[in-house]
Amino acid sequence: MDLTAFREETRDWLESNCPESMRIGAVHFEDAYELYQTDEAIEWRDRAATKGWTAPAWPTLYGGGGLGKDEHRILAEEMARIKAIPPATGMGLAMIGPTILELGTEEQRTRHIPKIVSGEAQWCQGYSEPGAGSDLAGLQTKAVLDGDQFIINGQKIWTSGAQYANWMFALVRTDPDAPKHEGISFVVLSMDQPGVTVKPIKLISGSSPFCETFFDNAIAKREDLIGELNKGWTVGKRLLQYERNATTKAKPKKDSKDKAQEQPKLNVYAEIAKKYSGQDNEGRIADSAKRDQVISQVMAERALGLTTKRVVEESKMSGAPGAATSIFKLVGSSLTKSGSALKSQLRGTAGLVWDSEEFDQDELDSTRSWLRDRAVTIYGGTNEVQQNIIAKRVLGLPD
Repeated sequence: MDLTAFREETRDWLESNCPESMRIGAVHFEDAYELYQTDEAIEWRDRAATKGWTAPAWPTLYGGGGLGKDEHRILAEEMARIKAIPPATGMGLAMIGPTILELGTEEQRTRHIPKIVSGEAQWCQGYSEPGAGSDLAGLQTKAVLDGDQFIINGQKIWTSGAQYANWMFALVRTDPDAPKHEGISFVVLSMDQPGVTVKPIKLISGSSPFCETFFDNAIAKREDLIGELNKGWTVGKRLLQYERNATTKAKPKKDSKDKAQEQPKLNVYAEIAKKYSGQDNEGRIADSAKRDQVISQVMAERALGLTTKRVVEESKMSGAPGAATSIFKLVGSSLTKSGSALKSQLRGTAGLVWDSEEFDQDELDSTRSWLRDRAVTIYGGTNEVQQNIIAKRVLGLPD
């Protein structure tokens, strides 16, 4: 198709089909779980799914949009123009879907991928356990093969969105006598069964995006083993590369004021600093120390953005993401954490308020964001884990 005609058609379709309430620019993943349960979000997802645009680059054979890179870029640009958030999001699209497309059987792709595209299947991740977080290979949740099914017993923790999910992908131990990195299998299972119990965990930020998940003779079908029996560690690591690649593309939630004014990133920090500590005769942040902090943060964020854009362009020829995604997870999570802390710090005591009618919504959100984003260097693989991966897989350093 002619790209100019495609852009015009895409723009017209988005204007007609994207609800105004979905034109908010960005949403933090903790808020996304509830937002995507609303009627307008479901309507937006269903409309986009008819064109395959919940997964624009996935093959049309499985319900995806089948767009080439230029068409996909145009769609992204037109969505950004009207500040449309993705019509669907989550671990199905970002993690297990790409993994099944790459490593699953044709039967598994045919059975699972269309349900991810349509939104019928909502997924959560069963990796971490109370005694196996950063040392994930130490997991102890057992799966015993009994005929054509696995019987699963154990516990997972930090299962994001488990209270909303109807499917889970999980790492389970299928050979307890093997070395810890071996004897692990990768299975998917239905959450809608008597043997699965989910308990949300309330965080210090006030939200409950994470859960504990308990298995008491839960069932996973033998046909839902992804990859080979006892070789799930390889599949699990591959999925994490897709997760980290998706994390580098995610946009942080903006203050409500930021969304309304659509300010450049520098002004987000600068305007906060000027509001709470004033400006000099030249219109700069009055406090030189705070000015230096803002400049350093913005320079680091822009450098990461440009580097990510360059690597994404270079990787289009090679296909799936590699170990270098750990660099972006490490740097990106650190900058997210420092950015939220800086916004709170620049607001002074107004950036440390939990609940009060004397403070505006941005000030209240600032405290929650600061607390919430302290976790980003932990979930999705801690910074320490990312450093180990970079050392071994990117730099080639010895164990």
